Amino acid sequence: MPGKPLEGRVALVTGAAKRIGRSVALRLANEGADVAVNYRSSREEAESVVREIQGVGRRAMAVQGDVSRRADVQKMFAEIEKEFARLDILVNNAGKFFAAKFEELTETQWDDILNANLKSQFLCAQAAAPLMKRQGRGWIINLSSLGGLLAWPGYTHYCVSKAGVIMLTRCLARALAPEILVNSVAPGTIQFPGEAPDEDYIQRVPLHRTGTGDDIADAVAYFATSNFVTGQIIAVDGGRVLV
Repeated sequence: MPGKPLEGRVALVTGAAKRIGRSVALRLANEGADVAVNYRSSREEAESVVREIQGVGRRAMAVQGDVSRRADVQKMFAEIEKEFARLDILVNNAGKFFAAKFEELTETQWDDILNANLKSQFLCAQAAAPLMKRQGRGWIINLSSLGGLLAWPGYTHYCVSKAGVIMLTRCLARALAPEILVNSVAPGTIQFPGEAPDEDYIQRVPLHRTGTGDDIADAVAYFATSNFVTGQIIAVDGGRVLV
């Protein structure tokens, strides 16, 4: 019988202790990858994800680090290289989301969200590229957002950060080719069990539902197994960009 599509590969998922990052980490493990589970402060949750991955027969490690800080990123990648001796897939998932009126937006808030959502992806991609090029191949998948495609006036800082992720993806797809493929998944509203349904979104979108973590994990898994797609952005949004 054929092996799993990601057998023999190592993946790093940033912000993988909860929500979308957790869904992605588990999906990549189920596809055969060994996984480094990055977290900033959610240690218990990250270790729980590691145990789940180990439960399906894959290797896993929890690795702490604030991915918006270069020193933390360098330390994290050194730990991953020591443990796995390679890195094939980087999923830049870590980020922040909060509302702020433009007139009241502070410099600290601006810097905070640009660092968390955009600078972190730049730093991790820059650290990953030499490892991937050394082995002759690699896949980088950046989580952007519909906020990078649509203008939300109550979230100017967030929209700018995610638009930056989209352009970073396109630039890196050219800069790191042909060895490394770089793509982005742009989620719409994603909800998890126990959260109140976003009725406005559900009524607005053609598919009349919000997304799940598995919906995003499906798109990430597609990019992680593709060999002829780079520089692309997939909106996983139930059709929200259409309306």
